[in-house]
Formats: sequence, structure tokens, C-alpha cells
Amino acid sequence: MKTIYNIGIGITLTAFTIFIASLFLNVYTLTNKLIDDVGLGDVKTEALKVASKGFEGKTVSSKLEFVDELKQALSAANASIINKYKISDRDIDALVKLSSASGEIKYSTAFAEKVFPENDGAGQYKAKGINDFTGWIADREYQSAEDLKNDLKNALTGFNNNILYTKAFDDYAIGNLLFVFTKKAGTGLVSNNTGLFFALTFILAFIGAMIFILPKFWDGLPGIKHNRIFKTSLNSQGIIGILMGSFLILFYIVLYFFPVYIVEWVSISEVASMGLFGREASQWFLYGFLYTFAVLVMGLRFLSKYRHNKYQRIRTFSVMLFQLIIAFMMPQILFALNLPEVDLKNIWPLDYSFFFEWRIQSYLNSGTLGMMMLVWSIALIVIAVPVLTYFVGKRWYCSWVCGCGGLAETAGDPFRQLSSKKIIAWKTERYLIYAVLVFVVVMTSWVLYTFFTGKSVLLGIDSYQMRKIYGFLISSIFSGVVGTGFYPLMGNRIWCRFGCPLAAYMGIIQRFKSRFRITTNGGQCISCGNCSTYCEMGIDVRWYAQRGQDFARASCVGCGVCAAVCPRGVLKLENKSEKGRLNGPGLLGNDGVVKVRGTRLGIESA
Repeated sequence: MKTIYNIGIGITLTAFTIFIASLFLNVYTLTNKLIDDVGLGDVKTEALKVASKGFEGKTVSSKLEFVDELKQALSAANASIINKYKISDRDIDALVKLSSASGEIKYSTAFAEKVFPENDGAGQYKAKGINDFTGWIADREYQSAEDLKNDLKNALTGFNNNILYTKAFDDYAIGNLLFVFTKKAGTGLVSNNTGLFFALTFILAFIGAMIFILPKFWDGLPGIKHNRIFKTSLNSQGIIGILMGSFLILFYIVLYFFPVYIVEWVSISEVASMGLFGREASQWFLYGFLYTFAVLVMGLRFLSKYRHNKYQRIRTFSVMLFQLIIAFMMPQILFALNLPEVDLKNIWPLDYSFFFEWRIQSYLNSGTLGMMMLVWSIALIVIAVPVLTYFVGKRWYCSWVCGCGGLAETAGDPFRQLSSKKIIAWKTERYLIYAVLVFVVVMTSWVLYTFFTGKSVLLGIDSYQMRKIYGFLISSIFSGVVGTGFYPLMGNRIWCRFGCPLAAYMGIIQRFKSRFRITTNGGQCISCGNCSTYCEMGIDVRWYAQRGQDFARASCVGCGVCAAVCPRGVLKLENKSEKGRLNGPGLLGNDGVVKVRGTRLGIESA
């Protein structure tokens, strides 16, 4: 059996090696035809062709070199466009001169047509811009030409700044074009054989994983095994675990901020994108495909490990299906139907962008179905979350539905024992997770203010700047780079435990207004510590079990693994009326009934 496992691991590692190597097997050539095909518009296309003359038609084997030269060409095209369309100091001097020609200093928007010829496209654009931005000073008499010049400069600063977004390439556009051009300019082994590389990476990895996983369904005696989990370098913060964590961190950074460097992976995933949905792949399709692939494959591993526990089987099937159908397939189908591309199970405040004006407007512009989506999402926030959490605790979402939780439970299961149980970790958790909740609530308040008033600044704080900060620090760095990249370093529920605002929201309900609890039977506890060791949320479950104390911690996601790994059946997840659900009577061996109050045990004789 060990030989079979080793073969499976070997095949999987081979697929992973090919996947990494694919990033270095293409060459890149920028052509004028490619620039035309991207469809930038006449102005940008012509400017980029001129700026890339020394680079156009040149085949480059290094992606770094290609991206660097393309970035320089885009910057040069930008400068030429801005220089062509901006209103210069010389133009302003001409306007001032015309305004002073009659002896008095009096400005008129009609002067713009005299400064710029009508048959010149750039001139027409400038003339219109001058009329739009300087109408407020037209026909006003000035004491000096210098005063008029200053007013014209101030008025036309906005026009010149706006050129970057209306005529040239802003930073976002440059980043997007670097990705598009590099992907389309790539030729060679990968781009010419995407189907082959899809088979050699994803399909081969799946075959290797199945060879490793499937025999476990029939291997050995029943029961959950964590054999040698603290002896392997991957699972115990050893060198392999550190390398894997470093790779995941690097992957998320590149995916979020430098996707141009993984265009080959996007091209490989396009086989699935075109086959399933008939559309080109982006880095976000690649991410969704990899995410779903990991949940499904590692979900099978989880099922093989916990196959004798009904609760674990059902909830694992649940997160696998929700990720595959609701999170991955449905948004693609909605996009094909020209409807908002949304994950219908993603709930504010986890889905922090839900109340952004473009998001709400997309619902309102999508007719009846869009309105239904909007109502559904709001109903989830204000009705479903508190009601379901009251009856069954936060486990209904965190362990049965959530994509973050689904990845943590499946791909992150080998690292659950790394979650710190120290007091300092618990204190850090409380401060961080509620700070994120407060941040997202404040940001959403500012966003709604912008939506209803059209103004972005409230109390000196810009809602656009606030959402940008949240998107970078929390959504990208915390939930992505740290939340997943740190699995092999700090456990599998870093984001859920320390950062998820939805988990914080449900945790408050679960702790103070819920029927959910974990009951314990102290008389059966042998203090083995399995429950605490494998609690992914860092709860010292044994402390409660030894005392026969029922509990409901705000952070508990109700995964049930503590009960599953208990060799004596001490722990049980259940729902009970609020009255008496905590600190109720428990059994302590043959001594009879005990009532737990804090750490004191009052024992009644049998």
C-alpha cells in the first residue's frame, strides 16, 4: 500500500513540476497586428505603435524583459497622448492674449476656437474642454492678465488630469494591458499546446491524487487517523511546510498584483474555460478553477480520513457542492446570460463590496432577476444569518457553505493541529476580528452615503479611499496572502479565526443568543488532548471536557472534529433552548451530578 501512495505522490509532484516549468517555456512577440486586434481605439493604437517601433516584431524569450519593454512603450505612448491633448501654459498664454486684445481684460469661451483649429481632432477636444471647464469665468472682467492666467490654470487643471482617464492609460489600464498583450503575444510550447499542458498538469495531478487518496477508503481499521502528523516536515512547520507556505504566499501576491507573470497558467486554464463556458480565461477564472480543484480533490481526501463519521461526510459533501455549483459554476452561467456575475452564497460583510454603488446599480439594471438577487442578498444579511445562527450556530455557514471554510476544511485539514491554543493568540483573535468587523461596518456606512448622496467625502474621509484600503489590506493581504498562505505555518483557519467579519458577526450571536452548544461528559474524559490538538480555531476543548462543562465559544465553527477524534465520546454538538444550555449539569464518573460554575465543581453524592 505504501508503494501505491508513493506512486500517487510522485505523479502529483510531476504534474506540479510541469505546472511550474510552463511559466518559462514561451517566447513573446509584439506586432502591430496584435496592437490592432486588442482594440484600443485610434488614438491609443497609433500612439502605442509609434512608441513600440524599436520593440515591435522582436521575439523575446524572457518574460521579464518583454514586460519591461512593453511597460516602457505604454508609458511612452501615455506621455505622447497626454502631451498631445493637454492644455499647455503656452495655450493658456494665447487665451490670455486674446482676452486682453481689446484693451480690457475679459475672457470668452469663444477664444478657444481661435486658439485650436477646428479640423484638428486634438484641437476640437481641447476647445470643448476649455468651454466645459472655464464657463464660470466667461465675460468676467479682470484687473490684471496675471489674475486671469491663474484662474485659467486652476480651472484647466481638472481637464488636464482627466486626460489620463479619458484619452490615455491610467495605472489600472496599464496593468490590464500588460496582462492582455503578454498573454496574446506568447507563442511556443505552452501557448501552442494548451490542451496537452492541461492534461499534464490538472488531469495528471488529479490522477496522482486519486491513486494516493482512493486506497485510503479501504485501508486498515475504521477510525480517524493522524498517524505521524507531528513527525512529517509538511505538517509540523518543517522545511517542506515552510516551502509550501512560501509558495502559496508568493502565488497570492503574484495573482493579485502581478498576474502578467502567470499568463501561461491562465492560458492552460482556458481549456476548461472555453470547454465549459465558451469564454476566454482571466486570472480570476484561473483562481476559481484552482480553488475549486483543491476543494474537490482535498475534499475526497478528507472524506477518506473521516469516512466513518456521518456528520463529517455530510458537511464535506456540502462544502464541495456549494463551491462547485454556487461559487464556481453559477457566476459563469450568470455572466453568459448577461446578468450580474455573483456568488449567491457570499454574504456581507464577508462580501465587503456588496453595497458598492456599481454593484447595487448592476442589480437594478438587470430587471426582475437582478432585483430578486438584491432582495435575496439583503434577506441573507438581516434574516437568514441571525435566524439560522440562533437555531444551529455559525456552523451552518462556516462549516457547510462558506468557500473560505471549505478550502480550510479540505486543503487545510493537514494543518489544523498548528492552530495556536495560547492565551496571547486568543486575545489577538478577539482584537483583530472585531476590529475588522468595525472597519467594514464604517466603510459600508460611507459607501451607502456615497450611493444615496453622490458625495464621496464625509467627515473628511473619502469612501473611495477607504474601500481601496480595505480591499488591499483585508480582502487581498489578510484573507488571501495570509489567510491561505499561512496554512502550513499557523493552521488552516487564520482568516476565519482572526479576520472574517461575517464570522465575528455570527460569533456574537452564537455566544449570547443561540441554541448551539457543545456538551461534555467529564466522567469519560481521559485527558488525551485530541480535541484541543485538532481544534482548528485554537480552542482548548480539553479544559471544558475535563470539567464536564458545556460551552459555546464565539469562535467555534462547529466543524465537529473535536467530537470526531475523541476516543471516549465525551463531546457532542447539539442545539438546546437558551435557558440552561451552558453551565448546566454534567456527569462526573460515579460521583453523580455536578453543576459547573466557572472553575468550581459542586459534587452531589450518588
